Amino acid sequence: MDNLKNKLQNTPLKNHWDRIGSYSHKGINLPLSALHSKNSSGIGEFFDLIPLIKWCSSLHIDTIQLLPLNDSGLDPSPYNALSSCALHPIYLSLSRLPGIESHQTLLYQIDQLKALNRFSSIPFQKVLKEKMKILTLYFQEEEKNILSSNEFQHFTQNNEWIKPYALFKVLKEKQNHSHFSLWPEEWKNLSKESFDSLFEQFLQECCFYITLQYLCFSQLRTVKKEAEEQRVYLKGDIPILISPDSADVWFEPEIFDQQISIGVPPDQYSKKGQYWGFPLPKWDIMRENSFSWWKNRLKYASYFYDLYRIDHAVGLFRLWAIPTGRPAEEGSYEPLESPLGKELLEVFIQSSPMLPIAEDLGAVPPMVRPLLEELGIPGTKVMRWEKNKNHHFINPFLYTPISLTCISTHDSTTLGQWWTEEVSEAMIYAREQGWEYTPSLSKEYRKSILKSSLESGSLFHINLFSEYLALIPELVWPNPNKERINIPGTILRSNWAYKFRRSIEEIIIHPLFKKEMMDLFKKNNGEKNENF
Repeated sequence: MDNLKNKLQNTPLKNHWDRIGSYSHKGINLPLSALHSKNSSGIGEFFDLIPLIKWCSSLHIDTIQLLPLNDSGLDPSPYNALSSCALHPIYLSLSRLPGIESHQTLLYQIDQLKALNRFSSIPFQKVLKEKMKILTLYFQEEEKNILSSNEFQHFTQNNEWIKPYALFKVLKEKQNHSHFSLWPEEWKNLSKESFDSLFEQFLQECCFYITLQYLCFSQLRTVKKEAEEQRVYLKGDIPILISPDSADVWFEPEIFDQQISIGVPPDQYSKKGQYWGFPLPKWDIMRENSFSWWKNRLKYASYFYDLYRIDHAVGLFRLWAIPTGRPAEEGSYEPLESPLGKELLEVFIQSSPMLPIAEDLGAVPPMVRPLLEELGIPGTKVMRWEKNKNHHFINPFLYTPISLTCISTHDSTTLGQWWTEEVSEAMIYAREQGWEYTPSLSKEYRKSILKSSLESGSLFHINLFSEYLALIPELVWPNPNKERINIPGTILRSNWAYKFRRSIEEIIIHPLFKKEMMDLFKKNNGEKNENF
């Protein structure tokens, strides 16, 4: 351990590791949307995290990883963001809005929304529509109090992205949420003068969207402070790409190539590849601007998180570039020279106190993982995909410490699905463990696999919360397919509609589940971090 600590002390991330601690960290991963409590309105809300944080702290689980929380508008996918910084107002805890206790009619309407919790999956569009109605009425009642507060003024003055975002939202609503390329010509490419004029013209509507972001900021900051008090780290998720129909692409078109869309090439998981539709970043222009776009979004994320996942980290080195509107097979790799990939990671390190953890999965260029290790950035080990040259599963105990171990991801099948659907793979795993393969994953085998992930050589061990809930059948859905979060490259109503079967209140008081979790986390819980 001393050798590892010395190694990390000699990386550019020395100060980041000093803050987090170079010992074994255990955590859970979840989409906030999947949570629900007695006070929420059909989707997980910021304050639903507080009882989860306290429960994790009681079990010495020191990290909670969240999927992106960016505003994605009408799209439930958190990776299709309309803004690189703005949070989605759908996550606001309505019952905790400042001054709400003075508005009995609104309190009644909020109480009525609790009925949306009864849906077995997230009714995203309905929840968003109803919450926005209430937030609009709330703004009309509390506008003067909020806009005149010092906290609101400070928030607005210290976030340059907020005004372009707010105007984008106003114009988008006025154009029935159409892509900005379909807007009137005078709204597409704004000069500074025309921007200022439009902002003034729609000032009150812009203030509404700025207020929503201020409220999101305030609530998530409160959650962060609770996590600090409970000695639990929050880990965010920062995609390297942005929606082609976003405030960022609209306001800063010069840093994106809108004639090229990003995806992935055909592979064993997708025979035709995947067309994501995200525009290609113009790295050379970003460099000329000192990567200010990246620095600003990392600075904002630092208000909420101690660590963050670099989504599709391989994309910093090469991206599968597809002519916009063409099939994924017609793409080709748009390589970045190796020094630029390193330069980008160094910018990340210098721009934020958050510790980055790379999602370095898929076809990885050979220089990437040695560079991550050199910089002190952990990569990701998904146990079912970690094999040696002879196609045997690598013993997790042998994983490099500068890594994160998990048994599944939000884009993969669940462990239970993998076991029953990838039978040949699961049979090999069972044989190597000395087990007899059974058609369904037993609790004994599941627990053993979870233990292996928690006792791997990695410094971080973070599994989807749902993989732990599956230890107790009554805490998960009877149909195992309802436990899947997302199927990449598909357009399905079930994508991003996943919610936990039980409320957070039911989960944290479940005696058998707590017993199972105490058993799993009783060993190697790490040492106390005096630098927290």
